[in-house]
Amino acid sequence: MRRVAAAISFLTRVPVPGAGEFQSVDVGRATLFFPLVGAAIGAATVAVLKLFSIHVSGSDLHFGAPWLPAPLMALLVVAFSAWLTGAIHLDGLADTADGLGGGRTREDRLRIMRDPAVGSYGVVALILLLAIKVTALSTLIARGAAVPFLILAPTLGRWATVALGRFLPYAQEQRGGLGMAVTEHVRWQELIGATVIAGVITFFVSGMVGAAGWIAVLALTFLMGRWFRRRIGGLTGDTMGANTELSETVVLVVAVGMTI
Repeated sequence: MRRVAAAISFLTRVPVPGAGEFQSVDVGRATLFFPLVGAAIGAATVAVLKLFSIHVSGSDLHFGAPWLPAPLMALLVVAFSAWLTGAIHLDGLADTADGLGGGRTREDRLRIMRDPAVGSYGVVALILLLAIKVTALSTLIARGAAVPFLILAPTLGRWATVALGRFLPYAQEQRGGLGMAVTEHVRWQELIGATVIAGVITFFVSGMVGAAGWIAVLALTFLMGRWFRRRIGGLTGDTMGANTELSETVVLVVAVGMTI
């Protein structure tokens, strides 16, 4: 249970008793359950969608199409997800875009990524990603096909962090960052276990359709990993968060194409 609690504390803003006692090794070992926590985040967003899909007929309650317009419903779901996770991955996306977009050398990029201020690259990256995510989700909601992919996207997004952490080193020269907890403590056991959990979740929520999401996330994570290695020498917590957001988004975009 300690691993599950550490995963919840690391990935969400849900209060976890004793969270301040977790060590970096606890977080690294907890990556085994990152896809499970991702699925729980997705289930929470599904609950929000269902809440706005309750219809009253006489004395009976039943679920139907959301009674808010699909674009507004998509925006509410994305906003809830950002709140539930503390927008930690969105922050990582903005910092990564600023660092990799504005830095000329490895040292410049890492310095910019450590800066808490958000620059123009970060703002543009956030606007574009959120626009794509909301648009894709709005389309899925309008088609009545959103539920399985609301669970699949955060599941595979968190799995991608485990894969990156297993194969790439920590890039920052200053030790002790959150990213280091993943890169230095993820073993083959965590990667294999996380892959099995993510695979089981994928099979049950989306069947073979989810295979396309897997392929997209694998390709994206491989390419992003190579880019991170070339530009900054490895990973940081920010780059992991950026890849999580990009992975979620690519799953939703693929889902739009698969549900035509």
